[in-house]
Amino acid sequence: MKTEIKTIWIDLSEELYKFILGKVKDEQISKDIHQEVFLKIQTKIHQLKHTSKLTSWVYQITRNSIIDYFRKVKDNNISIHDLDIPETDANNFSYSNLTSCINQKIENLSTQHKEAIILTSFKNYSQKELAEYLKISYSGTKSRVQKAKEILKENILDCPNVESDKTGKLLDFENN
Repeated sequence: MKTEIKTIWIDLSEELYKFILGKVKDEQISKDIHQEVFLKIQTKIHQLKHTSKLTSWVYQITRNSIIDYFRKVKDNNISIHDLDIPETDANNFSYSNLTSCINQKIENLSTQHKEAIILTSFKNYSQKELAEYLKISYSGTKSRVQKAKEILKENILDCPNVESDKTGKLLDFENN
């Protein structure tokens, strides 16, 4: 594990620092956030399921740390959409492991439900983090995520390459 962290540090340290500095515009605060990001990486590396998504995972931690900083200083002008990251295949938001039918079903959700699905299912926000981001109650967030998943599930059952049992439980899908 020490070699993984060292490799991440060698490969991404300078790039991440410049990214953070570009968003925060303060050298000392950027250094603090940079250090915090690598502490989080070191303590959470075991949670990474696919090493092919390492860079996007590291950038997600970095963006979340920047957002946390702005929340602390109560700068309400920051938006998750302002925190761009370099485009990579993993960050191309085509949900590459899903089918075009499922992608379309996600795109057709209302803005609130789409945001709930994307942030919790694809951007790894916890429901608590989502509640803070949306500035709504935790129970309201739980309801929104649950409703979004229900609507999406109903819509996905219409996809031709999705297999479900007679109760509507999703069993499998085929990439096309």
